Amino acid sequence: MIVYGKNVYSQLKNDPAAIEKIYILKGLTDQRIWKSVKELNVPYEVCSKQTLDKLSKNETHQGIVCKVKEIPTYSVETLVAKAKKPGLLVALDGIQDPHNVGAILRTCDCAGVDGVILCKHNSAGLTPAAIKASTGAVYTVPVSIVTNMNQTLKSLKEQGYWIVGTDMVNARDYREGMYDVPTVLVIGNEGKGISPIVKKQCDYMVTLPMAGQIQSLNASVACGILLYEIFSQRNPL
Repeated sequence: MIVYGKNVYSQLKNDPAAIEKIYILKGLTDQRIWKSVKELNVPYEVCSKQTLDKLSKNETHQGIVCKVKEIPTYSVETLVAKAKKPGLLVALDGIQDPHNVGAILRTCDCAGVDGVILCKHNSAGLTPAAIKASTGAVYTVPVSIVTNMNQTLKSLKEQGYWIVGTDMVNARDYREGMYDVPTVLVIGNEGKGISPIVKKQCDYMVTLPMAGQIQSLNASVACGILLYEIFSQRNPL
């Protein structure tokens, strides 16, 4: 797999065994990266911008591209076993934009989320674009990829997790959520929201009040607000 960007590399360098080869821009002025690359004892190659553009299939690689081993994923059972009490997971139901996946992973790292659950089908996965947008959080937040989100959430309910969905209809204000219990926050598709079958697994829905003319938020922005409300309630000043 090819990944790119300075923030992604800053996480990767902590685990050199995960890197197969580094491609670095000829004339890159960031001397800290040059020093780090030379100290890692990992094969590297100095390349032109055109070569890096072609390798990354993107022009925003910031002068560093890495060929890495596959990113490890985990079972949901592992996420639950390693969760800090009371437990907080985020489930993405049909998120299509890899930049949203990456941004959500980044926020999950900052907010102390125990793991993220992705759908295997009809969703954006751990693509290079998602990894870049995560600024390296894909290497710090455990991810589980499941084939059946409905069954996964049903199993988590049986283990004591409350499933909290996000919707505009029949939903309570997000500040009224009960977040002191093991919680799975479900974020739905950018356009359609949470699928009907997954909604049935939700114990309740929360919504963000809209005071302006625009009546919806970007999925990753909404997720960030909700995660910090959970953080605030669990960690009061």
